[in-house]
Amino acid sequence: MLTEAYMQHAFLAGTIIAVVSALVGTFVVARSYNFLTHSLSEIAFAGAALGFWLGFAPLLGMMIATASSALAIGALENAKVKSDNVTSAISAMAIGLGILFLALGNSSSTAATGILFGSVLGISMGDIALLALMAAVVIGLIFILFRPLSLLAFDEAGLLLSERKKGLLRVAFLLIMALSVAISSQLVGSLLIFVLVTLPAASARTYQKSVAGLIALAVFFALFGTWAGLALAYLTNLPTSVFIALIEVAIYLLSLALAKLD
Repeated sequence: MLTEAYMQHAFLAGTIIAVVSALVGTFVVARSYNFLTHSLSEIAFAGAALGFWLGFAPLLGMMIATASSALAIGALENAKVKSDNVTSAISAMAIGLGILFLALGNSSSTAATGILFGSVLGISMGDIALLALMAAVVIGLIFILFRPLSLLAFDEAGLLLSERKKGLLRVAFLLIMALSVAISSQLVGSLLIFVLVTLPAASARTYQKSVAGLIALAVFFALFGTWAGLALAYLTNLPTSVFIALIEVAIYLLSLALAKLD
């Protein structure tokens, strides 16, 4: 399996995606941004479709669309506006625009399937280089802002910053989240973003309480599901996202069952 160049590329890309998704997902789950993650995934679909239509990299389109939306949502949140309804409207509009862009670009059903469910098995070294660059930006930002982000997610009352600085930190986190959504969509597609961004972190909360422990275990769950999913996809010739979703859901359900036994 690993003698095949395309599988080497898939495992490399999958590893990058799993690590970034679980790392960011730890803060997403703690801050209860699960719904926003789902909305950003739909916005990512529109960005990728725009890329297909205009002839640039779909990943770049996802990044632009999700980052722009994150800034808008952050502005609403900081203005004390109830943003859930606006977020729902934006995501609904994004789905419609995504379908329109695919139609205008005469994109094939394969392209649409790749956006919705991921296409990591066909990923190129150029795509991996872009993924690695985006991942480095996300990890670097989290490393620099680790303490304030941890307080923002787990103990905002203990974050001794002015409201203006707190607002800027929220926007920075939303941008980090937007980049992670664009990255994750390469593996599981825009429809299943929450599989890697939220489920590993949600599962880890059953076993760990410290931030470092949560991150480490979430990364382990994400890597296990990704690697196992890629191997099963190679053996069965079925979509990778199917197996990753089933594995991560199984881990989450097992975590819930164990939590009830305690």
